[in-house]
Amino acid sequence: MKIIGMFWFYFLALGVSGYAIFAYGFFPLGSLVHPDMKVVYLAHQAGIYTHIFASAVALTLSPFQFTAGLRNRWPQVHRMIGRTYLGVGVALGGLSGLYMSVHAFGGPVAKIGFAGLALCWLFTGVCAFLAIRRGEVQEHRKWVVRNVSLTLAAVTLRIYLPSSMVAGIPFEVAYPVIAWLCWVPNLVVAELLFNKSGRGLLKLKQMRGLA
Repeated sequence: MKIIGMFWFYFLALGVSGYAIFAYGFFPLGSLVHPDMKVVYLAHQAGIYTHIFASAVALTLSPFQFTAGLRNRWPQVHRMIGRTYLGVGVALGGLSGLYMSVHAFGGPVAKIGFAGLALCWLFTGVCAFLAIRRGEVQEHRKWVVRNVSLTLAAVTLRIYLPSSMVAGIPFEVAYPVIAWLCWVPNLVVAELLFNKSGRGLLKLKQMRGLA
């Protein structure tokens, strides 16, 4: 199951980042999105290009942070990837995402949703960095999982959008909801994962104590 999960992690993260680079690097800006969003993109080209390509960096590098072989055999490479992920992908992607959220299509609900995503992405990134600087490896890993769950909002967004279209939900109705749906459940799953692993560790300690 772990191998299958990592396969899908790599496949979706690299697939969406590749799509973003292809769509925005080889086609006119905004040509593959809703017409109203195209107007916003054209009016804020620096912001959207920075966000797209910084986020693509974060998506591309995120699976490698969870590759145990790389982390254990080449820790320096792991650190270099982590610094690039946080310093380029999350920092630039989050700040540009926060800027673009002000101009997001979908009214106040969408604007606040995407702003919340950007702020949480930046906050969890800072917490992950500070934790490893203090030498708190376990806390660092927890914050990285939270952060990557938010990075994967780019993936879930591109799952929900076509799904809503297939379901016949008008774009104007679906998009503000997806602005929240693309990241809040991801973060909830990350927290549930910590709770489950914490309970398992507690049971293991109790069993060892009885033995």
